[in-house]
Amino acid sequence: MKLIDRYVGSQVLLTSTIAVAVLSVVLVLGNIFKQLLELLVKSDMPMDQIFALLAYILPFSLTFTIPWGFLTAVLLVFGKMSAENELIALRATGVSIPRVTLPVLVLAVLSVGACLWINVDIAPHAHAQMKEALYTMATSNPMAIFGNDKVIELFPGRKIYVERSEGAKLFNLIVYEMDDDYLPVRVIMAGRGTIGTDHDKKQLLLQLFDARYEQRDKDEPENLMKIRPLTAHEWPVQISLEELSEKKHKGISSMSAGELLERINMEEQNARMSDKDRREAVSAARTEMSRRYAYALASFAFALIGVPLAITAHRKETSVGFLLSVAVGVTYFFLSMTAYGQRNHPELHPEFLIWIPNFLCLVLGGTLFFRMSRR
Repeated sequence: MKLIDRYVGSQVLLTSTIAVAVLSVVLVLGNIFKQLLELLVKSDMPMDQIFALLAYILPFSLTFTIPWGFLTAVLLVFGKMSAENELIALRATGVSIPRVTLPVLVLAVLSVGACLWINVDIAPHAHAQMKEALYTMATSNPMAIFGNDKVIELFPGRKIYVERSEGAKLFNLIVYEMDDDYLPVRVIMAGRGTIGTDHDKKQLLLQLFDARYEQRDKDEPENLMKIRPLTAHEWPVQISLEELSEKKHKGISSMSAGELLERINMEEQNARMSDKDRREAVSAARTEMSRRYAYALASFAFALIGVPLAITAHRKETSVGFLLSVAVGVTYFFLSMTAYGQRNHPELHPEFLIWIPNFLCLVLGGTLFFRMSRR
């Protein structure tokens, strides 16, 4: 039995490692690096800082790729064993399917532990460090963040869209100036502009030419009837770099589990917030906490559903395993992200909805596993 355990365990472990590496590089790191590529090239960052940014991204990617890679490995290994009649040979010698899957379940538990550590502690810390690195890069070389066809959201109280940039020259800009509730109080449109830095005053100077702007009513910014359209040949926009470089309030995705619990307790006792805002803030923090634990347990749920699916498919082709992996993984994470998207709707209890994909995998996988073991 030890020989079987080593064989199955080593196959799943090796395939999982390869699958996690491929998924992290191709599906996650590749996509995020593509979004950051223009910023990194224009900012002339040294290679060590670029690798540091990628290192900050990696823990967040592992939140998704470890469970998904483990599912892929289970489907590929057991699909191959089923197609080559290895499972039939083992059962003929008196070894049951549940006993064959024991090393898989052990690896699933270890995967859950690793994901829990990453989701609860490592990934939030890395996310906070990445934001700090991006802010540092923006303050040290603010011109680098004005790329082509981009919306810049780094500046407090503003969103700036730039269609095209040529060094310090910018073309087709839209500047949204927002109030504390993130409602636009002024919208400025300009065909061209220039960007510069006043290091003495620690300001970013955005000079807009041939600008048209809409001044909205401060008390009713959503009332379109009270918009005042105006024009200006030149319109200066001064952005404080000190505000940008100040350490901002942590978002819930950058908080550790302990900080999230403190945030929940603080919001529940915050008498200055309206009841609606307080319930939304508490719901968002609770949903974030539930998401981390639910994603950590995904490896075990995937193991339970992956083994019977692989044996039922009875195909050793790698493409079949990948297709099953994609189908299960996409469905799981789509449902999870849909539930997470409702985090500001406490009436829907998103902190419980986010557990539904795990529950479905466990019920379906348990049913299939039970039926398969009784054959």
